[in-house]
Amino acid sequence: MAIVDEPSGIREGEELDNAAVEQFLRDTVPGLSGAFSIKQFPSGFSNLTYFISVGGQNMVLRRPPIGKKAKTAHDMKREYKILSALHPVFPYCPQPLAYTEDESVMGCPFYVMERIPGIILRKNIPREMNFSADHARTLCENMIHLHHRLHTLDYQAIGLGDFGKPEGYVRRQVEGWSKRYRDARTPDVPDFESVMAWLSASQPPDSAAPGIIHNDYKFDNLVLNPGDPSEITGILDWEMATIGDPLMDLGSSLGYWINPDDPEDAQLIRMMPTNAPGMMTRKELVAFYGQLSGKSIDNFDFYYCFGLFRLAVIAQQIYYRFYHGQTKDQRFGQLVFAVAILEKSARRVVAGEGW
Repeated sequence: MAIVDEPSGIREGEELDNAAVEQFLRDTVPGLSGAFSIKQFPSGFSNLTYFISVGGQNMVLRRPPIGKKAKTAHDMKREYKILSALHPVFPYCPQPLAYTEDESVMGCPFYVMERIPGIILRKNIPREMNFSADHARTLCENMIHLHHRLHTLDYQAIGLGDFGKPEGYVRRQVEGWSKRYRDARTPDVPDFESVMAWLSASQPPDSAAPGIIHNDYKFDNLVLNPGDPSEITGILDWEMATIGDPLMDLGSSLGYWINPDDPEDAQLIRMMPTNAPGMMTRKELVAFYGQLSGKSIDNFDFYYCFGLFRLAVIAQQIYYRFYHGQTKDQRFGQLVFAVAILEKSARRVVAGEGW
């Protein structure tokens, strides 16, 4: 079993015009020479991601998914912009190489960036990694350190002052994600109305120290050093990044985090090895973030519940495409169960049963 994330064949219906892509790259990226090849990364549920090799240079191409898309999601230009601004000061971002809105190449905007090779953790830790409990603890600490470092970058100084609107951020997130869920709801999922009402009524005030937030910061968007798998060498998937409340970002991350003692239904939707020996619990992660930031984080239930709800909306938007036959990817059909389980988990938080 390969522990370094590798591409494979291209899924049916997601093929590209290889000749058009090759010509664009040779015309746009300086110094390319040699044979051209293209494959697809099989993981991920959002933007389509392809591996391109030209001679000895390896690159990654990202384009929006096929079918219905949320109005503000999958904005390739926006993602390219933040990578361009961040890479010089936060080199964990891939270096962006090319962007185009010329739809003659593949019918949509897309961009190309450097490939950061390494390990990406999926559901379980491969035995070949020899990943100890000490590795797990150190990885959690490094993950929170980098998250906090991102949140405290001077976004004005690097040209991202107009990248988001921190005033009213929490309110807009609650209202916006609630609307997205209602718009994407299919008849076979819960209505989430009680959770949305609680989130609306329980909103904290705006953050006094807004920052750059990734909005999808989790293990399978982190690239690990194969020589030391507790070291993070890259952070991927910046499509939802903006300026906002760092605690909302942390809550969104912990929406994915399954503790070893979580209920059985929550264990069924675990996507990453957050239950492995040595991994911090959600409360330990929040306490460590509070220690680094100097913030008192006493009432995290709102942020965690929002993270669960937001994850359910993302899953439902993807499932909507499958339900309506806009994608043939069979993984998407299973997301209907995840939405129901996330609703149940969110209701536990609303009921005061802890997080």
